[in-house]
Amino acid sequence: MLRQLMRLLTSLWRPFGGRGGDAAGGGGGGDGVAGREGRDGLLWYRDLGRCAGGEFSMAVVQANQVLEDQSQIESGPFGTFVGVYDGHGGSDAARYVCDHLFSRFRGGLPTPPLVNSTLLLGVTSDGIRRAFLATEESFITLVSQLWNTQPDIATTGCCCLVGVICQRTLYVANLGDSRVVLGKKVGNTGEIAAISLSSEHNANVEAVRQELKAQHPNDPEIVVLKHGVWRIKGIIQVSRSIGDAYMKYAQYNREPINSKFRIPEPMNMPILTANPSITTHHLQPSDSFLIFASDGLWEHLSDQKAVEIVHSHPRAGSAKRLIKAALHEAARKREMRYSDLKRIDKKVRRHFHDDVTVIVIFLNHELMVKGSTQGPQLSVRSALDH
Repeated sequence: MLRQLMRLLTSLWRPFGGRGGDAAGGGGGGDGVAGREGRDGLLWYRDLGRCAGGEFSMAVVQANQVLEDQSQIESGPFGTFVGVYDGHGGSDAARYVCDHLFSRFRGGLPTPPLVNSTLLLGVTSDGIRRAFLATEESFITLVSQLWNTQPDIATTGCCCLVGVICQRTLYVANLGDSRVVLGKKVGNTGEIAAISLSSEHNANVEAVRQELKAQHPNDPEIVVLKHGVWRIKGIIQVSRSIGDAYMKYAQYNREPINSKFRIPEPMNMPILTANPSITTHHLQPSDSFLIFASDGLWEHLSDQKAVEIVHSHPRAGSAKRLIKAALHEAARKREMRYSDLKRIDKKVRRHFHDDVTVIVIFLNHELMVKGSTQGPQLSVRSALDH
């Protein structure tokens, strides 16, 4: 009895849901609020846990030498906060966002929360936007402070996908090309439909290229096709991010950063932005679950395939199952077996797939109607600190 109580208290109050893993191998259902934690080689997971919005499954697999993906779930009186942070150029920006974005969001909420008010516990699109921009501002300040000793931090950035479930409203804020997909029941057919709820900011999207050209009408090379891939200034694919100071401020686009990041012509205005696209979705009883994932998943699985995998299997281990399905597909594309892919170590693994983060939220509409204050307090961050 005492051991169970201590385990529950630990899951409630441990700041980042534990580092380093407390259970190895495959898992079944949840273990307390935060769920059982485990590892399988370069794969870290929590099979099933509980949050204010319902239940969750969470997993990440590493491919880079240093894991560039970070993620978190926060649950409290405001509802449920989900963050997927896909770093590039290193892990600095993603780690910084994981350390600071939620606290910026929480700091903008009224104290105490306005329970059952028309303000939906104080959560607003403007409040989420302010949290993003404040995190960007403080990270750029850090870049300035470290410029003389660690200039490469100016070339690291982070795609940010955030979902906030507050009562029956889902807020989705996005920078970059991570994606959230809704699994929606189709009447009484037993089938499930996939609905993308996020806007992606990648130069391979025609609308994004047109947006960039409109913002930079005097730059004929604002987007360049290189080896079949559209890149902004021939360098980066995403048009929105936190960090990437070298693409926003001329003082960071010079020596001593690597020459491949330097733009020869004068930079008169920021090329990238940290202003997120934000949408709201009123959750319906037919809305079954949400899949939040970095682009490493969607590179190998379609939206519909992903929701069908979740829908047709038990909830426990859903995130891990999606990642393994993506890795099976990555192996198939290279005409190799999944078992062979698993034996490839980090860094070399990046030639076969990216870091992949997946968080699945199973929506509990009855709990959301009653109010988020009845849900569990929770703070979990992905592990795999290699």
